[in-house]
Amino acid sequence: MAVSLSLTLTLLTLVNAEAAGGFTVDLVHRDSSSSPFYDPLETPAQRIRNSLKRSFSRAQRFSAAMAATRRGGADSPLAASDGEYLMNISLGTPPFPIVAIADTGSDLIWTQCKPCTNCYKQNAAVFSPNSSSTYKTVPCQSSACDSLQIEVGSYCSSNDGVCQYEASYGDQSHTKGDIAVETLTLGSTVGPRRHVAFPKMVIGCGHDNAGTFSPKGSGIVGLGGGSVSLVTQLGPHIGGKFSYCLVPSSAAAEATSTLSFGQSAVVSGNGVATTPLIPDPSQPTFYVVQLEAVSVGSKKIPFHGSTVGETSSGNIIVDSGTTLTLVPTDFFTQLSSAVESQVTGSNKTTDPQGNLSLCYESGPKLKVPSITAHFKGADVALTMENVFIKVSDTVACLAFYGNDDVSIYGNVAQQNFRVGYDLQKHTLSFKPTDCTQKFF
Repeated sequence: MAVSLSLTLTLLTLVNAEAAGGFTVDLVHRDSSSSPFYDPLETPAQRIRNSLKRSFSRAQRFSAAMAATRRGGADSPLAASDGEYLMNISLGTPPFPIVAIADTGSDLIWTQCKPCTNCYKQNAAVFSPNSSSTYKTVPCQSSACDSLQIEVGSYCSSNDGVCQYEASYGDQSHTKGDIAVETLTLGSTVGPRRHVAFPKMVIGCGHDNAGTFSPKGSGIVGLGGGSVSLVTQLGPHIGGKFSYCLVPSSAAAEATSTLSFGQSAVVSGNGVATTPLIPDPSQPTFYVVQLEAVSVGSKKIPFHGSTVGETSSGNIIVDSGTTLTLVPTDFFTQLSSAVESQVTGSNKTTDPQGNLSLCYESGPKLKVPSITAHFKGADVALTMENVFIKVSDTVACLAFYGNDDVSIYGNVAQQNFRVGYDLQKHTLSFKPTDCTQKFF
């Protein structure tokens, strides 16, 4: 059965009043022992190598998506399955559990759905719309279907009158299916209630999905700035606020990152640094800020990255799904040279996998200079764990990489910060925080 939607695609009601006051869910790194993606046979070095590969492929997808927009195309910027963090959600009534990738670089919430005409192998059970009393497809002849044409590739070609979507990726992966509205439930880690339900959420119900998707996951939760992302659909009910706190890779295996919405997401107090988010209608998915310079000790290196989309000043995307921080190659050369000239206490060495160029023998004697990212109006002082990444038991490398396609502020640089997004005020805030501690 189909249901009409308003053009704005916002929630009509919030069934759980607690959500208006804020709520928090767990984020699990895909390489954590708590993750279904975890492979006990992989060494730490192999996990790092795979993470770096995902960073490179993700940057290529972002660049391709921006290029398509400039050409006037409708390519989707969704990432196939390369995000770094997972979250547990449920769809339908009764709630059906799904392990989804939490992705700040995409918008659509989608999962594999029965009947599967061409689904990739999935370890968990596949969602069945027929088993849910709240599942309703979006009609083909609706303003909602029309409004999604550019953002998620919606179209109408079937005889049953259901609005459909299609997203293709640079690695030849794809997802196709029906646009629908459904109840989405999140498991809150704070408050008297442990489940927060949201009705009439726009989702993609994928019946034809193939390519490089992992069988250990069953969907993506888009947290970008587009109209169908989880954040935008929650809209005024969370005051346009969400934040996350990512535990460092050195944390204990049981340490869990967190994702907060509403009042629970407010980043305030001493030590908060806030910079403007620079919205661009041509690239609504991405969270873009202006990076003005990076200081290495007393040496300040101006940053002249290319603008993202059609903005006049936004020059770097903040993304939780990319491991490394990607910067233009000429800037990277200056940055790595400045770091190298000030590192003490350790011998320079090489990355065993050959991915990163400035590496040292790791250990307590390795001393790196103070490094500060100077965003517009916000100076963010980085720790050694934000700047260097261990690629083996004995080698640590600079977690920056030269890339002339697109600049991305990655998740290593964001670890042990509460990173808060306020989409009503258009601000992004950083607060140094021990993310292994439950501070809510």
